[in-house]
Amino acid sequence: MTKVQKKNYISEMSTQFENSKAVMVTHYQGLTMVQLDELRAQMREHGIIFKITKNRITKLALENTKCKELSDLFKGPTAVAFGEDAIMSARILSKFAKDNDSLKLIGGIMDNEVLDQAGVQNVASLPTLDEARANIVGILNAPASKLVSILLAYSEKMSSLSAENSETQPKE
Repeated sequence: MTKVQKKNYISEMSTQFENSKAVMVTHYQGLTMVQLDELRAQMREHGIIFKITKNRITKLALENTKCKELSDLFKGPTAVAFGEDAIMSARILSKFAKDNDSLKLIGGIMDNEVLDQAGVQNVASLPTLDEARANIVGILNAPASKLVSILLAYSEKMSSLSAENSETQPKE
């Protein structure tokens, strides 16, 4: 890699680290190119960039960013996922790691919070924003639907009572 290429790489990586809301660091030793391409495709569907890094140069790129605490994670065959949605990034990587023992989630950053391996797993188990919204709407709709069913049952009971009353009253 020439000096110009290194400068461009450092600049590009610094920008990615600084502008991404979610950064997940993984070790990928043992994955085949087919598996890596499959993982990249899954990530790309959700607007997440999955990039294999050059550790020494990446550490230089990290120095002046909000992600500088991740510097210690860059040992061995390392790849990084950059995205806007930490939950989706962690979920895809976690699911892929369950199916492929060669992928190891080792840490990351969500907004400005540093996550260890357990933190990334916890984030992966959280509902996405759309799922949380659906749950809230379901909770809000539940009392209204219960009220409607109670009112309908009451009105049906009233109508059946009035029908019984009209049948039992003598006709004139």
